[in-house]
Amino acid sequence: MRAVLIATLACAVLAVDLSAATQAQAQMGGATGFGRGNRRPGGEDEKKPQYVPGAKASEKIFPLDSTWTAVSLNGKPFTGGDRPSFIIDKQYRARGYGGCNTFAATAFPLKEQHIAVGPLALTKKSCDKGLAATEQAFFIALRTAAVWDMVGSQLVLKSPSGELKFDRAL
Repeated sequence: MRAVLIATLACAVLAVDLSAATQAQAQMGGATGFGRGNRRPGGEDEKKPQYVPGAKASEKIFPLDSTWTAVSLNGKPFTGGDRPSFIIDKQYRARGYGGCNTFAATAFPLKEQHIAVGPLALTKKSCDKGLAATEQAFFIALRTAAVWDMVGSQLVLKSPSGELKFDRAL
C-alpha cells in the first residue's frame, strides 16, 4: 500500500512539473530548440526587447551588450587614445578599461533608471600619476553610479562623485 501511495504521489508531482513547463514554454512564445528565438519567414531570429529586472513597459531599457567609451567626467573631457570604456552583457557582467587597468564587476540596471554596480576587480598595472588619478576618479564614479539615462545617443551615469558621459563604440 505504501509503494502505491509513493507512486501516486510521484505521478502527481511529475504532472505538476510538466504543466509548469508547458506554461513556461507558452509564456516564452512557444520557442522550440535550444538557444533559438522565434524565426521570421526570412529565417532570421526575431529580436525581443531586453529584460531589465523590475522595469515597467514605459521605462527606458538599458542597452545591454553595447560597448561605451567615456567622453567626460564632470564636464572634463577624457583625452588621448586610451579613454575608459565598458560593456554590460546580458548576464549583468560589466567589464572594461579604465585608461591603464582593466576591470570586471557585476552591474544591474534597476527600475526607474537606477543602476547598481558591484565591487570592481582590477588589474594592477603601474601608470603615470596623472593617468592613475584620472582612472581612479573614473572608477569611483562608475562604482558609485546610481542613476543612468540616455541623452540623445549618449549614456549618462550619475553618481555622488560626478557625472560620466559615454558614446557608443563601434
